[in-house]
Amino acid sequence: MSNIVSNWENSESFAKKLDQNDSLKTYREHFHMPTFTKNPIIYYTGNSLGLQPKSTKSYINQELDDWAKWGVEGHFYAKNPWMPYHELLAKKTAKIVGAKESEVAVTHSLTTNLHLLMVSFYRPTKSRFKILCEKKAFPSDQYALQSQAQFHGYNPEECIVEISPREGEKLIRTDDIINKVQELGESLSMIMIGGVNYFSGQVFEMEKITKAGHKVGAIVGFDLAHAAGNIVLELNKWDVDFAAWCTYKYLNSGPGGVSGYYINEKHVTNPSILRFAGWWGHDKSNRFEMPDKFKPIPTAESWQLSNAPVISMAAHLASLDIFDEIGMKALREKSEKLTAYQEFVINDVNNKTGGNLEIITPKNPKDRGCQLSIVAHGYGKKLFDEISEKGVVADWREPNVIRIAPVPLYNNYEDAYRFGQILKNALS
Repeated sequence: MSNIVSNWENSESFAKKLDQNDSLKTYREHFHMPTFTKNPIIYYTGNSLGLQPKSTKSYINQELDDWAKWGVEGHFYAKNPWMPYHELLAKKTAKIVGAKESEVAVTHSLTTNLHLLMVSFYRPTKSRFKILCEKKAFPSDQYALQSQAQFHGYNPEECIVEISPREGEKLIRTDDIINKVQELGESLSMIMIGGVNYFSGQVFEMEKITKAGHKVGAIVGFDLAHAAGNIVLELNKWDVDFAAWCTYKYLNSGPGGVSGYYINEKHVTNPSILRFAGWWGHDKSNRFEMPDKFKPIPTAESWQLSNAPVISMAAHLASLDIFDEIGMKALREKSEKLTAYQEFVINDVNNKTGGNLEIITPKNPKDRGCQLSIVAHGYGKKLFDEISEKGVVADWREPNVIRIAPVPLYNNYEDAYRFGQILKNALS
């Protein structure tokens, strides 16, 4: 990456040249670009809500047409029968997160799935009850962990241990996480960390954290809301116990879209693991005989509760098919280059204008996804408002961070250059 950077230029012609040589450039045309801004848009909030694939409408309309035609019989006779509809998602999902098909399922919503997974994997005892998470976790994760602790009769302040950056630093060191795991030792019941921190964009070293957790006998899980569809994941190889993610960010599946989850193969085949059960997780061979005792499917499907939400899943399938066509390796290659170019442009603008911006996201591509978090020292929200007025759709996090996400599926190098020009004018 450093060899590329040394030859880069912050110019429109150079950005266009990079776009001409981009093997994924045509995929931008697969997405609807919002039209609500007065100025030409730069959509940099795929880390909050991904853009709509142009194919999504036809995928949803197929199910609406079959519902109109078949009514309840669509469960069996729709073009994509609704009974096993969730099975259409599993193989493509498994590729994205580095899992076996039997280890993943898609249904419910993210925090719902995290709670359902913690029913099974947070099993505190008198001596082993602590939970380790990162400081500045996404609030929904914090609330979920706090309520799980309370549900089991523990004081969250005594139960939950947060690992922070060192004083004067913005990022959490892997060594500090591992040292804390070792310090907690046999008191540690569960590690539950965001695979990519939503605020800083830092990618945590999930394989190392998992090994450290298992060494002291803890269960290890991750919230992959900002990781799935953004970075290359190898959940099975890393021996992660469980994970969950939303699909409406990098996976472009619509507001409030369905959630995916992963459960390691060593757990999915264990029928004695306690779980909250529902009929959609029951053995498919006799589900409709309505037996009065639950028999779990020996896959991750057994954590499903109710019928597949087909309309939401159709929207998700439209995006999954695009991911399946490209593959995470190619997406990640473009992501690293595009994000690095955007970083180069921001730093160039900052230096030339005498600005006071600081990118707190890690500089090393392996330690970040496509998000850059920019601290606007001394500018307050005024700078964010000015670039928004010029067509940049980013997001603001208190007290002074602008988050941008150059998503490789639909953002390009000219976006990165234009963002730099808008930023330069605002700083000037």
